[in-house]
Amino acid sequence: MRITCVGGGPAGLYFATLAKLADPGNEVTVLERNPAGVTWGWGVVFWDDLLDDLFTYDPVSAERIWDAAYKWDEYEVRATGKPTTHLAGYGFSLGRHRLLEILAERAVEAGVEISYSDELADLGDLPPSDLVVACDGARSRVREAHAEHFGAEVEIARNKYIWLGTPKVFDTFTFGFEETPAGWVWFHAYPFDEHTSTFIVECTPATWSALGFDELDAAAGTEKLRQIFASHLDGAELIDQRADLGGTGWLNFRRVTAQRWDHGNVVLMGDSAHTTHFAIGSGTKLAMQDAMALADAVASGDDLPVALERYEHRRKAALAPLQRAARASSNWFEHMPEYAHLPARRFSYALSNRRGEYATWRYLLHMATQSTVPRTVLRWTLSARRWSRARRRTDATNVTTGHAILPNTA
Repeated sequence: MRITCVGGGPAGLYFATLAKLADPGNEVTVLERNPAGVTWGWGVVFWDDLLDDLFTYDPVSAERIWDAAYKWDEYEVRATGKPTTHLAGYGFSLGRHRLLEILAERAVEAGVEISYSDELADLGDLPPSDLVVACDGARSRVREAHAEHFGAEVEIARNKYIWLGTPKVFDTFTFGFEETPAGWVWFHAYPFDEHTSTFIVECTPATWSALGFDELDAAAGTEKLRQIFASHLDGAELIDQRADLGGTGWLNFRRVTAQRWDHGNVVLMGDSAHTTHFAIGSGTKLAMQDAMALADAVASGDDLPVALERYEHRRKAALAPLQRAARASSNWFEHMPEYAHLPARRFSYALSNRRGEYATWRYLLHMATQSTVPRTVLRWTLSARRWSRARRRTDATNVTTGHAILPNTA
């Protein structure tokens, strides 16, 4: 089978690898517009469910991702005028650049051909293919070339946000809320290696305009944000990757929903088919799980139209609850100032419950905010759970590859 993936992000690279591993006779090519080693973005976050799936589908790349991932053990909530609170939980983060490096290396090892700096200015220049996978992002050119058929709907979220980086390494996943004369501004920050953290800033459009961000360039804008969040950054700078291009990274989130995912031999995957608000940190996870489902469908032996329809139905069913959670989460942040008056514990409760799910999570939050329950006990419990799951992955990998995985407890 001749397969062409348009887009060399996590979804495209991972699907290409799985398709090649499923049948070495497949001719799989990835077309990536950026040069090798060049990407936008800082770190991505993920949790056990994705890691478990990665170890099931390809233990080799999963082990490399596990080894490279930064592990954190709780959520910290800071807000002007309130004591700091801590929420039970743990997760993993990894620089996007490092993730793509791992996935590209694995794809090449499997026999995938990657063509970098390939703009594909004319879709008519696509190589002859039995299957074309459109994984070229939320503004997918392949999808837009058949816009009427795919029926993509784009909803623009209200809040302004910007995806920054900083050499300040936060101890764990941190939410910080600062009240300014123009209104509240907040950040989501998490470490993804020993030297760098992702730092996403968000605010309402009224606050954004009142603070002058609509008129400031990248350098002036990041300096203003550094001053606003000075108490959290310990003197570290904030970095806007778009500064060198003369622009700024401020955006409104684009919620993309495609009504149909396949058209002939073309199929959508990842952000080309759907986007999920960054406030629940599931974009990379969903893209890679799309890749797994599509690989299963293609390897099923069914006729391509049947396989692609099965893939679409499977993924839409899996996406539905997360899309509802993401919408509820982004709505909470759009109305964040309405919760600002709450005492610290109730504010943290509202933040943690913004998706309206998981009674167990609410119970852990209750425990985490009670002074009678030491945070060290909760962190030990969560770390033990993480270790247990790591050992199960190690056992599975030993059976499959003969290799051991040593948990990194950074």
